Amino acid sequence: MWLLPVFSLVSNLAARVYYRLAVSGNPIPSDGPALLVANHPNSLLDAMLVAAAARRPVRFLAKAPLFTDRLVGWLVRASGAIPVYRRIDEPTATSQNEDMFRAVIRELSNGAVVGIFPEGMSHSEPTLTDIKTGAARIVLGAATGTGTLVPIIPVGIVLRRKDRFRSEASVLLGKSIEWADLSDRAPDDRDAVRDLTGRIADRLRDVTVNLDAWADRPLVECAEAVWTAEHGGREDDVSRVSRLRATTDILARMRREPVGEWTPLVQNIATHCKRLRSLRLTPRDLKIDTGPKRNLIWAARRFYLIGIPAIFVALMGGLAFWVPYQITGKITRAANAPADRRSTYQLLIGIAVYAIWLALVGFLLAVSTSVVTGALALIALPLAGIVGLWVRERWRGAWADLRRYLVLKSRRELIDGLAGRQQKLAAELARLYEAHTDGRQ
Repeated sequence: MWLLPVFSLVSNLAARVYYRLAVSGNPIPSDGPALLVANHPNSLLDAMLVAAAARRPVRFLAKAPLFTDRLVGWLVRASGAIPVYRRIDEPTATSQNEDMFRAVIRELSNGAVVGIFPEGMSHSEPTLTDIKTGAARIVLGAATGTGTLVPIIPVGIVLRRKDRFRSEASVLLGKSIEWADLSDRAPDDRDAVRDLTGRIADRLRDVTVNLDAWADRPLVECAEAVWTAEHGGREDDVSRVSRLRATTDILARMRREPVGEWTPLVQNIATHCKRLRSLRLTPRDLKIDTGPKRNLIWAARRFYLIGIPAIFVALMGGLAFWVPYQITGKITRAANAPADRRSTYQLLIGIAVYAIWLALVGFLLAVSTSVVTGALALIALPLAGIVGLWVRERWRGAWADLRRYLVLKSRRELIDGLAGRQQKLAAELARLYEAHTDGRQ
């Protein structure tokens, strides 16, 4: 368990390098026990994302075969994970789960944070799968066995392109689940376990996006973006996921109970989104001020990007790590990992390849110049790589802004038409959301 004390720090660094990570919601208490329950779309990277958000040591439950896996076994053992023996892995070993429950309850009673993925396995489904009863049995066991009323905190992991380097990732921390009314019930009380498991599932859905099919995602995201652009919704991830969830619920309800007046709205939103995508614009872009004052402010804020220091660091960082980047990509593709493990493989392979590359470069510089130069390279190169990556992303963002500005200025009549149509769509969406909210009350 040598990695456990710093696992949150290491995970935070690794997750923010691999993804553009945002953590939102209610901070996890800095002391005392807690059970973190999270969805599981992305294999071992999910544990790293949860640990990064927790900002304190977290002991995770992990399936037993991972402890002997050649690629990740060392990481699972070093991070202090607790093995879970699943029937699908080894039917004769499930009796050892009693030891697992005792170990988890002991950790919680000592004030530790434990992380669990109650879906039971990672997956690439567009929605939560069935929630297992383990989390409920753990906290009920802790309450009846040690008197510890453990907070259950839902953690939602929302990934835009989970297997793509530097894609967007959000971790949403929900409010603790209320379950004090069940605290005197035993972990073998089926009704109590079923009730608490249902509460956990409901609260996990509150912090995740659950689609009927992946094909719905562009429509749902565009509908949410249209409403937000026109009505000025909050931009934090918690609010955005809440709106996405409402939009998804509405779409699912419309499929179950077709409403004639809303069907054209869905078709019109889909058409509007298609037109915006053809122009490489978003609903919010139609609201951008393209006046000279705003343009001057935009240019002033990005002027440093064409400075010699920024150009030098961006190019040096890219060139210094071009070779390990290519090697990592080729090895990952050759591994042919399933979608829910691809990013885990890429990250772990990348860590090994980049470490070997840095050691090789440092050694060659130490031999050809001096030991001091080699040692400095081990510090300077990673720093240049991270800063260079940051600058190159700002370049891409600035270029996208410039292209967007040219489209908005050069096709003014078309943009005005789209903006007017979007206002009407947003007004209809507002009516739909209101009807949906009334229907749930």
